[in-house]
Amino acid sequence: MDQKSKVLYVDDEENNLISFRASFRHNYDVFTASNAETGINILRKEHVPIIITDQRMPEITGVQFLEKIIPEFPDSIRMILTGFSDIEVIIQAINTGRVFRYITKPWDENELKMTIDNAISLYHLYERNKQLLSDLDLRLKEREKTLELFRKYVPSSVIEKLLKEDNDSNIFDGELREVSVLFCDIRDFTEISSELNPRDVVKILNEFYTVMSHSINRHNGFVMQFIGDEIMAVFGAPLSYPDNHSNAVFCALDMIKRVTLINDKFFSLINRKIEVGIGINAGEVITGNMGSQDKISYSLIGDTVNTAKRIESLTKGHPNAILIKDSLYNKVGHLFVTKTWEPVLVKGKKNLLQVFEVLGRRVM
Repeated sequence: MDQKSKVLYVDDEENNLISFRASFRHNYDVFTASNAETGINILRKEHVPIIITDQRMPEITGVQFLEKIIPEFPDSIRMILTGFSDIEVIIQAINTGRVFRYITKPWDENELKMTIDNAISLYHLYERNKQLLSDLDLRLKEREKTLELFRKYVPSSVIEKLLKEDNDSNIFDGELREVSVLFCDIRDFTEISSELNPRDVVKILNEFYTVMSHSINRHNGFVMQFIGDEIMAVFGAPLSYPDNHSNAVFCALDMIKRVTLINDKFFSLINRKIEVGIGINAGEVITGNMGSQDKISYSLIGDTVNTAKRIESLTKGHPNAILIKDSLYNKVGHLFVTKTWEPVLVKGKKNLLQVFEVLGRRVM
């Protein structure tokens, strides 16, 4: 059996209250009050969606009563009973949104029941809309939370592009870009971690990732991935800036400085200084989303990436060294103090590589 809707009727004349109860108690769960104070007390105890009041009462008019309860009961449907002499006041109250409808006295039982039923339907519609809006707001917050989490894995610009694509297949379209790729690796970390418990290893790596990522972001780079004790970053994708190549080298110098912060925090734990090696290469790559329909990641593909990794491996035995390939040196070498290395042969390359060690910023 459906629960009856609750209706409050306020009137200072007892006969009207008795008549209202007798007329509608079979249709609704009727509450009555002979004054505004009693009516408010009922509203505070019972969830009453429909409120009907007489206009002319000794201490407060019906319109004033309905205005008074709006802050505390804003969602209630408010109606008023009135004589013809008060209709202009009631119409004004309706036009300003304070009263849902007025009913002239004496009321017609069938007409009043129809009005109350319409008010109940309207109230349920309001409640349903409120719930829908609440659910929508919750979903939007969940979506934003998901997007914020997604942004930790995929650049914002890539996410925006994905959301705009009508064809899912387009998200795998690659793009040719000129970039600088940077690899930064902790030297001898396998040996360091073998002497620590796993929690301390994770603590050090997270601090390393955080400090170095901050430097990369400051220099308009993008962290591509964390690989064990190594960070891979790109300058020029997914967003490009006028100084991508010099930004990469300035970032590397800043990263070397920031190693001090990590050592200050963990020297007492590992009893040695953490040292890194950095390799940077400039060239063309294919950038874009790689993977399957079920799982994708933003990636760089090309020999430029592989060569950058090979250059970084040359820093072993050279603590906190920064090495750049000649292709990058030719673009930005004039901005830095460098040392030329003898051409070297690296794995996967037939020809010798010419690399330069970056010692610092050149004073102009």
